[in-house]
Parts: sequence; C-alpha cells; structure tokens
Amino acid sequence: MQKIISIVIPIFNEEQNISLITERVISVLAGTKYDYELILVNDGSSDGSAVVIDSLTKNNSHIKSLELSKNFGKEAATSAGISAAVGDAVIMIDADLQHPPELIRQLVEKWEQGSDVVIGVRTKNKDADIIKKIGSFFYYKIINAISDTYIKSGSTDFRLLDRKVVNEFNRFTEHDRITRGLIDWLGFKREYVEFVADKRLKGKASYSKLKLVKLALDSSVSHSFFPLKIAGYLGTFIVSVFGIGGVIVFAELYLFDDYFKWHIAPIVQLAVLMIFLIGIVLTCLGLVAIYIGSIKSEVSNRPLYIVREKKNIK
Repeated sequence: MQKIISIVIPIFNEEQNISLITERVISVLAGTKYDYELILVNDGSSDGSAVVIDSLTKNNSHIKSLELSKNFGKEAATSAGISAAVGDAVIMIDADLQHPPELIRQLVEKWEQGSDVVIGVRTKNKDADIIKKIGSFFYYKIINAISDTYIKSGSTDFRLLDRKVVNEFNRFTEHDRITRGLIDWLGFKREYVEFVADKRLKGKASYSKLKLVKLALDSSVSHSFFPLKIAGYLGTFIVSVFGIGGVIVFAELYLFDDYFKWHIAPIVQLAVLMIFLIGIVLTCLGLVAIYIGSIKSEVSNRPLYIVREKKNIK
C-alpha cells in the first residue's frame, strides 16, 4: 500500500501566499513515490484566505481544509492539523514561504533512513533584524540552561514527524502549548536539516516582537520550573549571605564588645535583620512553588513514558 505524507499549513491572513505555498509543495511531492495530502488550517483569518482555500479544495482532492471558529493562535491551529492528518509522516510548514518547500525532499530522505523526527534548523533569517537575532541567541542559551528538554538553536516548526510520534503528540492535553517544545520533549530518534529562511514574499508577519516575547516566556514556563522556583533560590541566597553577616555583626557587637571598632550603626543592624527575614519569606515561597510545580506536572497529564518501538511484545 502506498504511504501517505501529510503537509500541515497553519494559515492566518495569508491570502496572497496560500496559492504560492500549495503550488510549490505539490510540485515537490508530485515528484516522490508517496501519495500526499495538504491540510490547510484557516485560523480565523479576517482577509480572503477562506475564499482562496475553498477554491483550492474544490479543484484538487489532495488539498483538505480545517476552518477554526476564530483565531486560536498558531500552536492550536498546528495541533488541529496534526490531529486531522492521516499520513505515515506529517510535515509542518509555514504559509509565508520562509520555510523552503524544496527542503521537504531532504526531510523525507532522513525519515526514510530511520529518523522519527526531522527538524529544519534555521541558520540565517533574511527577514530578521538585529533585535530578533540577539533575542533568539539569548533565548536558546537561557532555555537550555533552565530546561530539562534540549532545544537546538535555530530549531523551527518546519519539521517531519513519523506516525508514531504523531500518535504520541496527539495524547497531549495541555492548552498553553508550544508545539516544537512538546515534540522535543517526546524524544525519539531525530535528525536536523539546515536551511536559510527566505524573506516573506507577500503580506505582513502576524507575529509581532511582543508576541515573540510571550512565546519565549510561555515556552520557558512550559518546559522549566525554574521561573516558579526563582524566589526560593533568591531567598536561599539571601538567607545564607545575610545570615552569616548577621552572626558576624552580633558577635562583633555583643560578644566582642566592638573589638574591631566597626562602629556598626543600629540602622545597619536593623537592615541586616529585615533582609534576613525577607530571605526567609522568599525561601518559604520557593517551597510553595515546589508544590505548585508538582500540581502543574499532574494537571498537564503528560505521558509517564514513551515507547519508541516494541519487539516480541504484544
């Protein structure tokens, strides 16, 4: 039986690019040995995207569509497309043509060689300004420092998932999700394909710098408890430093009768005591954060473990 490759394209106000992206993707897939489907997910577009998508689905049976009731955001739209896909492999690609469709062949080749996840890694973005480049650099440094899930610098949503990865991804129930982060959390055998992101041909990017900052914060919270525990870490540091400082001040003034002639003013003594007490409060908040983190883990309801392959086990 001929295998199927599903292409998921989330769309929000991409009226001018939809026909271009579908044409280029179809021209790539038509030259392969696989059957294919294109799933266009209209994420509550307010332009003429719905009209273009409707026309394409009528003229080509390989093109399918999902129209969401409103704009739920790219992550939700991508998840909806993945859930609807029936392919043996599912490829996610943006509609703005910054992800080169011609790279699909390389993703498929890596999959044929045994990879379960093939990730497009952006080495250069022709549309990125200096602020985005600096922000991206520090984001990957910070997220990999505080998270248990490694995210390769430059990783994008342009990636291929084997059917078994898709099945596991569809088990996630969390609402505040970062698709690429969840896929990275799943593990599996993965490979990378590097590319240079082209400039957006038409239209305007829907992701503002503010949205990108929110995305970075959401992914940090989703994949690390460090932000939750930071008050506890800070409190522990304050208690340690000012606790030792308080003992030294007490000993100097009341045990050694100001032997070293430091002449520590009462206001300084009070300040040391107050900061020490603040440290205790922050430490207690850190302990509360540990319990909140445990609750979050349970509520997220992620699978306890993932089985990549079974042999001689029913």
